[in-house]
Amino acid sequence: MNPMVEFCVSNLANGAQETFEILENDPNIDVLEYGCLSYCTKCDNAFYALVNGEIVEATTPEELTKNIYQFIEENPLW
Repeated sequence: MNPMVEFCVSNLANGAQETFEILENDPNIDVLEYGCLSYCTKCDNAFYALVNGEIVEATTPEELTKNIYQFIEENPLW
């Protein structure tokens, strides 16, 4: 089972698209895009994604990518 990373379409439009594309090309990660994840205050203030149901955020897309990979490494599914 692969880690699941979920993105809000609004956050993607704000700049997280770069992270989305990197993760989408990783065969060991499942990536989904939703119209809204109901974290609007986070969406307005930072780049974020839900990783296995947990919020991972950052101030830049590059940092978000790094933080997601770090979260996955520190929180294995099994």
